[in-house]
Amino acid sequence: MEIISSDIPEVKLIKPTIFRDDRGYFFESFQDKKFKELVCNADFVQDNESMSKANVIRGLHYQLNPYAQGKLVRVLKGAVVDVAVDIRRNSPTFLKWVAFELTEDNKHQLWIPAGFAHAFLSLADNTVFCYKCTNYYNKESERAIIWNDPDINITWDKFKKSDGDFIISEKDKQAVTLKQAEIF
Repeated sequence: MEIISSDIPEVKLIKPTIFRDDRGYFFESFQDKKFKELVCNADFVQDNESMSKANVIRGLHYQLNPYAQGKLVRVLKGAVVDVAVDIRRNSPTFLKWVAFELTEDNKHQLWIPAGFAHAFLSLADNTVFCYKCTNYYNKESERAIIWNDPDINITWDKFKKSDGDFIISEKDKQAVTLKQAEIF
């Protein structure tokens, strides 16, 4: 397993060791002891999964304290560009964002700590995305920043790999701007 720090040191890309042969492949997708030793001391309490068409953008989602969530995310089928945005006001990387391509082939995972907004762009039809969370879902603390907020300026068009418009849920289309958002 290789752990790579991003331009935001708390966000980590995890590249597992994959053993491939003529039968297929095997890899350890999660091991608590290694994760705590190499990434952070997190306990996971909930797993979530979604399926998306190509060009779907989900996010920028987060939960406020005391229900803030760290997330360990990966793709089981298909591909995404996964984005983490630092929304911690007193952080030296406040409003900085990082993006990584996570695919069914590369098996990469991304650790996104609490205090970050999270989004992804599905690059293929029927992409299956899963994530482990460090806290339970709480509807009252759920928040979202509009996916195309100009103060964050994520270059979604640069990542898009297929024709057609972005597909955004009605809920995400109605998300607030960063200037209106309750953040950390």
